[in-house]
Amino acid sequence: MSFAVPTVAQTAAPKPPSDPLHAWVGMTSPADLENWVNYHIAEEKKAVAEILAVKGARTIENTLKPFDRAQFHLNIAGNQDYLMFGLHDNKDVRDKAQALLQNISAEGTALQLNQDVYHALVAVDKTKADAATRYYLDRTLLEYRLAGVDKDAEIREKVRKLSDQITEQSLHFSRTVQDDVRKVVVKDPADLDGLPADYIEKHKPAADGTITLTTDQPDMLPVVTYAKSPRLRRDMYLAYNNRAFPGNKAVLLDLLKTRQEMATTLGYKTWADLATADMMIGSADKLRAFLKEVDEASRPSAAKEFALLEAFVKEKDPSALPLAASDSSYWSEQYRRAKYDFDSQSVRPYFPYPEVEKGVLATAGKLFHIEFRPSKAPIWNPTVTVYDIYDQGKLAGRIYLDMHPREGKDKWFSESGVIPGSGSQIPEAALLCNFPGPENGDPGLLQYSDVVTFFHEFGHMMHEVLGGHGQWAGTAGVSTERDFVEAPSQMLEEFFEDTGILQSFAKHYKTGEVLPSTTIDKMVRAGRFARGSWVQGQLRYSELSLSVHDRAPEQIDLDAINKKTFVDHMPYVFLDDSHMYASFTHLTGYSSNYYTYVLDKVIAVDLFSAFDPKNLLGGPAAMRYRKTVLEPGGNKSANDLIKDFLGRPQSMDALKHWIALGLPAQ
Repeated sequence: MSFAVPTVAQTAAPKPPSDPLHAWVGMTSPADLENWVNYHIAEEKKAVAEILAVKGARTIENTLKPFDRAQFHLNIAGNQDYLMFGLHDNKDVRDKAQALLQNISAEGTALQLNQDVYHALVAVDKTKADAATRYYLDRTLLEYRLAGVDKDAEIREKVRKLSDQITEQSLHFSRTVQDDVRKVVVKDPADLDGLPADYIEKHKPAADGTITLTTDQPDMLPVVTYAKSPRLRRDMYLAYNNRAFPGNKAVLLDLLKTRQEMATTLGYKTWADLATADMMIGSADKLRAFLKEVDEASRPSAAKEFALLEAFVKEKDPSALPLAASDSSYWSEQYRRAKYDFDSQSVRPYFPYPEVEKGVLATAGKLFHIEFRPSKAPIWNPTVTVYDIYDQGKLAGRIYLDMHPREGKDKWFSESGVIPGSGSQIPEAALLCNFPGPENGDPGLLQYSDVVTFFHEFGHMMHEVLGGHGQWAGTAGVSTERDFVEAPSQMLEEFFEDTGILQSFAKHYKTGEVLPSTTIDKMVRAGRFARGSWVQGQLRYSELSLSVHDRAPEQIDLDAINKKTFVDHMPYVFLDDSHMYASFTHLTGYSSNYYTYVLDKVIAVDLFSAFDPKNLLGGPAAMRYRKTVLEPGGNKSANDLIKDFLGRPQSMDALKHWIALGLPAQ
């Protein structure tokens, strides 16, 4: 569904902004952002008025085209206001953006509940339309019905109010997480033993001898992975998993109540039933069956993996048993070092951020047959880099990379559309990440997992750009079923097991030495270990998100569900004072549908199986994948996109093979 918003009376038409396509250009105050957003809302209203003014027969030209223009203006307003909410340095601008997001959402809701527009679209003659246009129209009408447009006036008004409420509660939840950066104070420098030298160098003691760490990713992840001190690992784990607690507990419960009321108002038993109705999975019952199938495919391997890990810990340090949740990353790293002769710290010098960025761009360029050229386009922060994308010498898109943490910025890793492409309008997209960056002589060394994450998010951006050249803004880029959007990005993760690809950019930041192939082989084999456990972890998150959305609100005990889903899928000791749900922002974005990551891993490894392992970038599968999976965007169902590429529906076989690769040879 598009961003949408309550109709707000305006005393005067907004002034045309200096750059209608880019909110940050010429923006000096919150008022400038407000004017920019209101301009697009006004343009959306003009398009709706054009639809309603039609006399006579309804056609693609006089009805669907202005509707798509309305979608464009709501999407560009929502996309870029959200960027300002998550990325702008000025707190007043972020506050204004938060308020405006509610307006945009309300305007979209008003459009989704506009019966006159709905009936106009129903009346469109599509007999001579192409397949993409027919699909767009049919999909749009389905979304209208799911929004309750065919209900009576009283119910539509209730839906509008509930939608506004959901938006407000979701933004409150996300903003609380964004603003809550917690600190872990280290009193004994010896507690940093095991951490990389550049990390210790960056975190020097204060005058009183203490060292302050934060829950931002560049601080948190190395601690839970490398710190020898179980106390420090536990302190960091709890600080990170208790962000936004206890405040967000009440916010989340209120949000769940509102969603459930929305679902029952629209005739569904639970929110999960409503939220899966337009997904690939189809229904909450089919979702439960799917999760059971994945559990059966991964649980035996996960049990073997943990038995190996537990035996290793018993041999090395029996006092560390039983392993707690805060110990999992550390001891898995120690196991990989010992059993695969691989220390993940040893490869960090080969992954300085600037070289990784160049490597990701070069890899994507070869794979998709495109070229990235540095752009002089305006940016919202000096640390942002911009590239124009050329396809056969023609400008085909633009990407913005906002890759390092700063105060007030969103703390996660994600991709966001900036401008939906269609017709002559080129698509633009952005990455919002929190990787270590080069500063004050620090090269900004990444972990191998960071490199994989980078390409994952880059995959979303390529989908956004390459799928943004159709005729409709409403089906551009990642406008597929929501539970397919992670498949293309997860598929690209598999490319970074290839020696040739890694050696094209992985070079020691001091010596220039290429990452040795023997080290890559060890790294890949070590990285494959515990894939069954990873799937079980994803099932844990999937069942948590489903379990808080598939029952009456009075039956929801967040702490009990949090613990049960952990215990059901994770072999570690649960820490009772951990409340990760309070910062689990996927609950606002994906709601009940976190399963998307699991479903799309099944699809992703199946898609990857069609590539030639000896020629990943240059084989015929690469362009066939671009043409059949990415370029259509949302112009056809995801199930058809998969069949077009594979020649068959996806199956579970590739996932089983992928998991098995992580088990030691018998």
